[in-house]
Amino acid sequence: MKVILRQDVPDIGNAGDTVEVKAGYGRNFLIPRNLAVPATKANLKAIDEIGKQKLIQEKKRRRGAEIVKEKIEKLSLSREVLVGEEDRVFGSVTSMDVVKLLEEEGITVDKRSVELEEPIKALGVYTVPIKVEKSVTANLKLWVIKKS
Repeated sequence: MKVILRQDVPDIGNAGDTVEVKAGYGRNFLIPRNLAVPATKANLKAIDEIGKQKLIQEKKRRRGAEIVKEKIEKLSLSREVLVGEEDRVFGSVTSMDVVKLLEEEGITVDKRSVELEEPIKALGVYTVPIKVEKSVTANLKLWVIKKS
């Protein structure tokens, strides 16, 4: 029996795949649980159309992510920090600080998308990777300077 999967099913396939399964498994397990639909001509046509729509939405989302990436990479932000003797920083610059700096520039990102390996605890210039989308990562130039 051929079925079109509506959701990912382990050891069978991913959503949108047309797979061959035993008739009883499809009729008694996959279809009643809404995991699959029978592979009729009408259903195949509908799944094809849904796939095209997903591709269009993915392209739009990627274009939007590329625009945000360009905006972020054009920026050069600075964060003033208090320092003690021998230019030792009090506290650190965290991903939340980077998010706040970006919000001041009108760019909204989630703090989990800022990929700082560890908080910044020294003065200097840093390149901070920011994951805009799955495959789109922007590099932000961040200056950590002494507060006067």
